[in-house]
Formats: sequence, structure tokens, C-alpha cells
Amino acid sequence: MEAVALNNITKTYGKEKKVAVDDISLTVNKGELFGLIGPDGAGKTSIFRILTTVLLPDGGTATVDGFDVVKDYKQIRNNVGYMPGKFSLYQDMTIEENIHFFATVFGTTVEANYELIKDIYVQIEPFKNRRAGKLSGGMKQKLALCCALIHKPTVLFLDEPTTGVDPVSRKEFWEMLKRLKQQDITIVVSTPYMDEASLCDRIALMQNGEILSIDTPDNIIGSYPGQLYQIKADRMYDLLKELNNYPDTLSCFIFGEYLHLLLKDNSEQSRNQLMTHLQSNGYNNIEMDIVKPTIEDCFIKLLKN
Repeated sequence: MEAVALNNITKTYGKEKKVAVDDISLTVNKGELFGLIGPDGAGKTSIFRILTTVLLPDGGTATVDGFDVVKDYKQIRNNVGYMPGKFSLYQDMTIEENIHFFATVFGTTVEANYELIKDIYVQIEPFKNRRAGKLSGGMKQKLALCCALIHKPTVLFLDEPTTGVDPVSRKEFWEMLKRLKQQDITIVVSTPYMDEASLCDRIALMQNGEILSIDTPDNIIGSYPGQLYQIKADRMYDLLKELNNYPDTLSCFIFGEYLHLLLKDNSEQSRNQLMTHLQSNGYNNIEMDIVKPTIEDCFIKLLKN
């Protein structure tokens, strides 16, 4: 059964009608951990604001738990949890005061739904009397998640929850999401971090308000065309320019300490010709190996299609 459905949703901004969401359709199944993956400006936040009834779409329809985002906004606001990208809790209130306030707003108590937030709350409880504005990024993240969960939502929307958070807190946060998913909460999360895509059940890769691909991370990686190579040598900047101008190159870009290279011809003869070409142009200490594509490789390939 569908927890979230978008049908031909569009959204534009300003007099110039700048397109933020361009005729997007997708569904999220109940109990699924679904990721919207893409850089800033891809349209992720606009979609979240439409689904949480903060923003009206210009075209199309959308439902959350079967409720229409325009007609049934009151029911949706009671049923969902929303954690916006920017920390939006009351900075001058303590951890405990924020959690109790949001529980009161939704007509419940911390005690009534304590089991749902217990694993998260125990990590911030020692600091429960500290003002929210004085918390670290990771602690703010956990507090915001507690407040979004306190009324036991059926669908949880998390807009770039790990942006600006240290790697340890990022890992802890995704472990918390896995535990929440086991409690039958549908989770829709957005992130610009491609490495987080593999932690979702399904993902939508987005750019400029459009969806490039929707599938499981494994299926998207499995559909990568051709053989991917990682290559490095001395003079890496020159090597990047050299390979992008090489006639047999389909794509080449920086990936950590290597370049990721996709060739038109993957035969041994073609690879030997490339090595000879590079050596004759003065490149030394050349390393070239086959490598498994990542979601980032797939995203870049889709952009070039």
C-alpha cells in the first residue's frame, strides 16, 4: 500500500516562474525507507514542503496516507513528522521543554510515546536542562528527531538531516532510522550525500527538479553501462584533461585520489592503446584497475545522458 504518492507535481517560484519541481511522479510504500538524493537546488525541499502541507503545488496531486495535501491538510499535519533541513526548534528552551512542548501541541505526552523515542532520548537525557541553542550539531539532530516523533507519526519526513553533522553522528543517525523503520514508520529522507543512498530501500536520483532514476540502490548500480576504471598517475590535473580529450573516453572525473574513467571500448587492445598513449605523453606511475560503480558514478552518468 502507498504511504506517499505524487502525480505530475510541479512547483515554480517568482515572477520568472523558475521551475523547482518539474512534473514529478513517484510513490513510497508503507514501511519503506525512501531517499530523495541530489545536490542543492534539485527540488528535494520543495517536495517535502508540499507533502507536509507547508507549500501548495502549482500543478498535479499528492497524497500522504491517502489524504490529499491540499484538501486534507489538517489530517496530514496530525499524522506526519517533519524535520526541516534548518534546525527550527526553540533555541531558548531546554531539551526537555522542547520535547514536552511538541507533545502538548499534538495533544499527547512524552510518557505515552516514550518507547518510540527511548533509544534516541537516552543519548540526550544527560543534557535535558541545556538550552537547545547551546547543543552541538549531532545533539540538535537527535532533539529534532525526538520532537518529530513524539506524536507517533505514520510517515516521517527528514529533509537533509545529516548536512553539517560529523561522520560519527551521521552513522548514529542512520542506525536510529533503521530501528525506527522496524516500528512500521514510513521514512522519507533527503540527502546530498551519495554514500547515504545505499542505506535506503529505494531512492530517487534528482537534478534540477527532475527525477533521473527511481529504483533500489543495487538495481541502479547494476544498470550502470560499460566497465568502469579507476586510474591515477603523476600530474593528475593534466591527466584529467588528457583523458577527457582522448577519443575513446565517454566520461572521466575526479573521484578521491583517482579518476573514474568510462571508455567506449573495453577490450584489452583498447586499454593497451590507452596506456601506450599516456606513457608516450610523459605520464609515469600509471595505475589502472577495474572498479565497481557507486551511486555517484551512476548519478554522473545519468546527467550526461
